[in-house]
Amino acid sequence: MKYQSRFPRPTPHLLSCALASCLAFAPAAMAQSTGATVRGQVIVDSAPATEAQVTATNVATGLTRRVQAVNGTYNVAGLPPGAYRIDAVAGGQTTTRTVTLQVGQTATLDLSAGGVAETGPVEGATDIDAVTVTSELVAETKTSEIATYVTNKQIESLPQGTRNFLAFADLAPGVAFETGNEGSTRIKSGAQNANGINVYIDGVGQKDYVLRGGISGQDSSRGNPFPQSAIGEYKVITQNYKAEYDQLSSAAIVATTRSGTNDFEGSFFWDYTSTDWRTPTVFEERADDKVQTKEEQYGATFGGPILRDRAHFFLSYEAKEYESPRTLDPGRGYEIADFPPALQLEAGSGLFNAPFKEDLYFGKVDWLIGENHYFELSGKYRDEEELTNTGGQNLPSYATNKLNEETRVDLRYQFTNGPWLNDAHLTFEDSKYNPSPFTSGIAYILSDRSDNGDADFNNVIVRSGGGSDFQDKGQKGWGFQDDLTYTGFQGHTLKMGIKYKDVDVNATERQPYYPQFTYDIEGSLTQPIHVRFGTALPGVGDGSASSANKQYGIYFQDDWEVNDKLILNLGLRYDYEESPTFLDYVTPADVAAALRGSTAINNPNSGINVERYISNGNNRKAFKDAWQPRLGFSYDLNADQQHVIYGGAGRAYDRNLFDWLQLEITKSTFPTTDIDFRRADGTCPRPAAGTPCVDWDPAYFDPAVLQTLASQTGVGREVFMLDNNLKTPYSDQFSLGMRNQIGDWLTDVTISRVESHDGFVFLLGNRLADGSFFRPGFSWGPPWSQGFAPFGNLILGTNGLETKTNSLYLKAEKPYTAESGWGVTIAYTYMDAQEMRESPEVFSLDYPTVQALGWHDAEVPDHRLVATGIYDGPWGLTLSAKLTVTSQPPRYFTNCVNVDRADNCFIDQYEPDGTWGYRQFDIAAMKEFDTGAGFRMWVRGDVLNVFDWANYNSYEDFPGGFNNPNPRFGIPLAQALPTRTFKLSLGFNF
Repeated sequence: MKYQSRFPRPTPHLLSCALASCLAFAPAAMAQSTGATVRGQVIVDSAPATEAQVTATNVATGLTRRVQAVNGTYNVAGLPPGAYRIDAVAGGQTTTRTVTLQVGQTATLDLSAGGVAETGPVEGATDIDAVTVTSELVAETKTSEIATYVTNKQIESLPQGTRNFLAFADLAPGVAFETGNEGSTRIKSGAQNANGINVYIDGVGQKDYVLRGGISGQDSSRGNPFPQSAIGEYKVITQNYKAEYDQLSSAAIVATTRSGTNDFEGSFFWDYTSTDWRTPTVFEERADDKVQTKEEQYGATFGGPILRDRAHFFLSYEAKEYESPRTLDPGRGYEIADFPPALQLEAGSGLFNAPFKEDLYFGKVDWLIGENHYFELSGKYRDEEELTNTGGQNLPSYATNKLNEETRVDLRYQFTNGPWLNDAHLTFEDSKYNPSPFTSGIAYILSDRSDNGDADFNNVIVRSGGGSDFQDKGQKGWGFQDDLTYTGFQGHTLKMGIKYKDVDVNATERQPYYPQFTYDIEGSLTQPIHVRFGTALPGVGDGSASSANKQYGIYFQDDWEVNDKLILNLGLRYDYEESPTFLDYVTPADVAAALRGSTAINNPNSGINVERYISNGNNRKAFKDAWQPRLGFSYDLNADQQHVIYGGAGRAYDRNLFDWLQLEITKSTFPTTDIDFRRADGTCPRPAAGTPCVDWDPAYFDPAVLQTLASQTGVGREVFMLDNNLKTPYSDQFSLGMRNQIGDWLTDVTISRVESHDGFVFLLGNRLADGSFFRPGFSWGPPWSQGFAPFGNLILGTNGLETKTNSLYLKAEKPYTAESGWGVTIAYTYMDAQEMRESPEVFSLDYPTVQALGWHDAEVPDHRLVATGIYDGPWGLTLSAKLTVTSQPPRYFTNCVNVDRADNCFIDQYEPDGTWGYRQFDIAAMKEFDTGAGFRMWVRGDVLNVFDWANYNSYEDFPGGFNNPNPRFGIPLAQALPTRTFKLSLGFNF
């Protein structure tokens, strides 16, 4: 089947700009979390100046900040990253320095009025020529944060397969940029899943309150969260972030956007790769066929002055269009030749493509009134459409058509007056996620019933026809945050802030959307043996839930420079959230009565207190214990920023996703019905399953007739219930490390421990008659047929999942400078990580309690190495490379082979054959041509996966049954792209 996109075709890749153009679009003015600080002493006649005025002026935009030094000490906070001229006037004498400040940095810069400026090291700042401005940046050393800076030079120069600016977050030890089976991308830090991260764009968090992925729109998307051409630079804080960072439990990514400057500047880029420019996958070679693929991206930027030194504008647009290969892998060891003729025709060679289309827009206007009032209005719009859920055991007709749309607006006002800085944001967000079946009609599911397993899941061979997945989920609302900084106390930078958000979250989930008919490959291929379908309950609901959530946050932070060696970072944060849908929910009376009347579930052996899950609308309270101390220190051994010991300890609370909480409502208003059909010989396919079994009638292919088999009151449905005392997931973080500056090199060694607690989990509440979970003599076999009459399975949502990670981080960097013409980064991570459940899975239905899950090796590699290099080569070429190597992480499987008897299985792990989990080496070369009159053209070539290493992202995890091992166990099923691929990029800057 051919998929038609709604939008015209687009194109990608903006390359490295010459510094003049990089600075022409300067980073935006910053909120507290992204603004830079420059501080130090003003010296007159070898002594601190008694009176001095210090002025910082952005050389690209004209933004000016002025402070009065106190006893010779000055502190200018909240500066947008970029190049600054620092002027100090003391005793009638003036001195000037020009430096570049990075996102969120604190640069130490001593000034000698009337003489030559201090020549000692400048923490977090680099001297630059005020005319030719080169934007080389150096990481600061005197901070307790475990942080890595990703510069604009790296973003635009390093090889890259997609324009997702977050792809370089893995330059930070402990952080991984992962690509899923269908090309979706996510950021993970340590052993925690992607939900724990947060990304702050110009100081505003991009958190997704409904879906997974950490930030909105990244649940399962191949798209980018933000136009890369609109990002100036960013910082990855793995641990020890300060109190202003909220709604996260792992890494914080702090990015600043670009702004217009005093010159009109713009750019255009296009990049492209296709089928003929890549080597085939292993599976394409076996099939002697090659799926048609394409990756095309394009975009443009334009910005400049509205009023010179006062007001500017910046616009950015990027688009991408992909056609990605997918491979059919029939289940249970079958081949396409075993399919019925109609399915063979649809399957073809078993190779398909999955299209994707994205448009990204960003715009900003800034206005400086006087020196004290700064306004900024920015907005982002994201629109995506893609075909997913094809390949594996799904034919193209069974695919899902997924829409992903997001709008964000940020109105910002910043007021400065001497040592005071107030930064306020009024924000709006509207995010929508809507997957739906690509094909309408009933589904045809072919299964293998040879071992009487589940007719819909473990035994599936192939699926075709109308899909199962329909969702309409999102978040919409506004927020206000205000951050106040005071630097008037010598040695102290005091920060405090508040945050309020009024966000409506919603979820509609109707699964399965179309009836799913299952057939036995060993029986009739025209009469089904099973059907699963969904039904909206009349007068009750239609599988929808919404909640008008309120979020509150407050923090205080003191960065105390005790002396010239010791800095203490002392912070405390508190967050609180109300979710009315959870708090006000009333358990249906028939469910509450049935639960209280269940002798099995109320048996003392069950371990379940039913009153903990029955809600009367008044017995649930919002979580009130989210106090988060954040403590850190740095100690400069010789007060010269060459050798610094640092460390910290802190707590960070994330949140429970609405996608989990909504199931209590949606599953009760759009229940699923399972019906078995008698075979021609009168037998039922699953006599022990407890599923209703009726005679087959072809009229059931009509959905209206099929609905007559469903209960109109919800009797027999699966019931989801939530713990009345739900807690909020959090992590405790501890670290100790040392940074060194050795010549041009920066090194960092850190040991870390992170413990995450109270992760959300769904458990099976079914129990046998005596209250036990397993049959006598067994340690496996959930009691699926033992619901609580007259209802079906009982699913209980609660907290308790944990992870624990011990890590060693090693980092070495020689920052790129125009003078040296080269730069190198090396990041190595060793992790000893354990988890209780496969991440990010929240359904743990195989054991009765969270504790029974036990501890398992986390699905993360023990070893990860990421190295990059940039080099100014001959003939004006810019050369770059990136190497990523990881060890093989473990995989989960259900072990029914190495057991003492059939059906006494257990959760186990294995590592696929091969030393390496992932290997990729990329290179890029770029050449710029100056045509004169400020118009510069460039051409670039990237070779991704130069050595054509095969990286697999799916394996045969079915080991077989008792005394019947699967010979295909552990073999690769799908190969991750890219294979060796050439990508061409063209563009111009003016």
